[in-house]
Amino acid sequence: MKRLLMPFLFFLTLAVHGQTKGLLQNEQSSYLINLKSELQVEWPKNRTINIVFHGHSVPSGYFKTPLVNTMGAYPNLFLKKLKAIYPFAVVNVIVTAIGGENSVKGAARFESDVLIHKPDIVLIDYALNDRNVGSDKANAAWTQMIKQAKDRGIKVILLTPSPDQSVNYADPDNELNKHADQIRRLAEENQVGLVDSYKAFEFLYQDKEKLSKYMAQVNHPNELGHELIAEEILKWFQIK
Repeated sequence: MKRLLMPFLFFLTLAVHGQTKGLLQNEQSSYLINLKSELQVEWPKNRTINIVFHGHSVPSGYFKTPLVNTMGAYPNLFLKKLKAIYPFAVVNVIVTAIGGENSVKGAARFESDVLIHKPDIVLIDYALNDRNVGSDKANAAWTQMIKQAKDRGIKVILLTPSPDQSVNYADPDNELNKHADQIRRLAEENQVGLVDSYKAFEFLYQDKEKLSKYMAQVNHPNELGHELIAEEILKWFQIK
């Protein structure tokens, strides 16, 4: 009986502490299978692939405000890494993010600013600022954007929040972790991709000095921090 009970308790613990995932690990390689195939097509049969990054100041490239380090931010770091895997692909990285914005405002302009680009995939990153609107409004906004994209056959990847040094990470009930949990649930419920930035930085949360080495300011990663996020995104595009 104990042998049966222990695995159950293990998975229950994961759920309680926010380890629910979007697509299962063995489904990740198949979620973007068609897109990855297109990225391998050579001229003259290839086409331009549009990847949109939608969100707040972090994907916008804000480091120590008002400095905007576009080339050091994760959308362009990711593009460079992606091109190393797919040298024949024509790829547009389109950043529709706005510094200071939350998902409610992002959802309001999703049709006019994001879908107008006819993206092949959209990545959404709003959790840091969604603490200002609350979980209910954020949930509705994220759900709307996911549905609008899926209705058009567009792939979606959701990002949990990157660090904010003012957060008490020792408290599992901190507001940022709650939003991370909500994003994980949204990914699972809607069967879309998940990049768990919150978890990617987890090895730094117990040491504020180490965490600061990945940050440009209290709530913006520096290039080292953006590298971590870019690497997590790249996992979805690896050729198995």
